[in-house]
Amino acid sequence: MAEIISLEIELRERAGKGAARALRRAGKLPAILYGGRGEPQKIALSQSELKRVLTRHPRFMSSLWELRAGDQVMRALPREIQYHPVTDEPLHLDFLRAEAGARVEVEVPVVFLNEETCVGLKRGGVLNVVRREVELECPVDNIPAELAVDLAGFDIGDSVHISHISLPEGVVPTIRDRDFTICTIVPPTVVAEAAAEEAEEAEEEAAEE
Repeated sequence: MAEIISLEIELRERAGKGAARALRRAGKLPAILYGGRGEPQKIALSQSELKRVLTRHPRFMSSLWELRAGDQVMRALPREIQYHPVTDEPLHLDFLRAEAGARVEVEVPVVFLNEETCVGLKRGGVLNVVRREVELECPVDNIPAELAVDLAGFDIGDSVHISHISLPEGVVPTIRDRDFTICTIVPPTVVAEAAAEEAEEAEEEAAEE
């Protein structure tokens, strides 16, 4: 299950650009919590604390957050962060309420296990990753931290599909009309040919300029 991130917040009433600028000058970030059965709630959080979270939790977008305002605790998922176009500083953060029993869609990273014992890779094959993340529909209390692909036993020419991955109870991919590919193990010549084609295209583009 994905980790739960705890963060102290403040409830706020004022809205608008002026109020947002005042918050940022005070070292705080304006945000909003929406969805579920409640009305949208304007909140604010510490910019320094958010940066700490972003640094320590690289998968924070698929993690469940506990937003704490005094004795009030609200569970949520981050949906979007707006960044300054020049400084890349966070400007605004949107949260979706994660109420008990709710189902949410999240992108979960894929990790590859046993590359050192994979038959195809030991024979010189190359791992061709098609999807580094998979979008899943999950119960809010059962969001997987990652999807593990065990490469042991796969050979050159084999493909790993979503059906090869054991998903937690109640978790399903959002793409359900096909058994989509996660990765393939290709012969080294395929990689070499692709590299040669890219080099040739680059030379042609340079000659045209």
